[in-house]
Amino acid sequence: MNKRTANSIAIGVLWVAAMTTVVILFTLIGYVVVNGIQALSLRFIFTWPQGVNFEGGIWPTITNTLYVTGLAMLITTPIAVLAAVYLTEYARQGRVVNAIRFAADSLASVPSIVLGLFGFALFVEAMGLDFSMLSASLALTFLMLPIVMRTTEEAIRAVPRYISWGAYGMGATKWQVVSRAVLPAAAPRIITGIILATGRAVGETAVVIYTMGQAINQAITPLQSGRPMTVHLYLLAMEGINLQTAYGTALVLMIMILGFNLAARWVLKRYRKV
Repeated sequence: MNKRTANSIAIGVLWVAAMTTVVILFTLIGYVVVNGIQALSLRFIFTWPQGVNFEGGIWPTITNTLYVTGLAMLITTPIAVLAAVYLTEYARQGRVVNAIRFAADSLASVPSIVLGLFGFALFVEAMGLDFSMLSASLALTFLMLPIVMRTTEEAIRAVPRYISWGAYGMGATKWQVVSRAVLPAAAPRIITGIILATGRAVGETAVVIYTMGQAINQAITPLQSGRPMTVHLYLLAMEGINLQTAYGTALVLMIMILGFNLAARWVLKRYRKV
């Protein structure tokens, strides 16, 4: 076998591997769209479930999903960003820093159902928060924290060093350099990581089913319970009574997650143009 043939075979194998990913993605999207498009309408989106929660719309589940993930994002972002700033700009590289990064990576690999059970034991039972938006948001923080923290670290490292050197040359303190030079330059990549982590939380089921409850109501305060879209979809699919509504819910959920991914790509693309 000559070099040209070997190169052609290698390119072919790589192309097949890449196209396999594309085919799987579009097959999944196509299946959900074909089965859920008939249920999709303004009435379906903006009305409440009816009967025994298997007919009607999904509006409260949408608002509950956005509520709990938004609250989780507000809790996660300052903790993750400040931790990343400390690790990259202040901490001495050594065993402690390596241990913190190892803990973050390990937390990211913990199965979501374990995070859900831990959230139930800690927030619902031990702290007495019951099934609520706050319990679910705190549990989702465990899921989002390592993602935002690691992406923030990478974003800070990607900032050209001459930006901080220029700030130091003008007599700025360490905190002034970090807060007024480094973080603004890294902000688009940090925002991208936050958006992707939020999108991951939107599609999470195991964490919220143990901490948020299943009640069909529109939560107003963080201490109220509610049913998010993922739990609603799970219950519809398990009962098997109204699969069209289940597919419609899946389609709306998929559109929401796709929206988060597109928003993250838009922010990153705009950053590269600047």
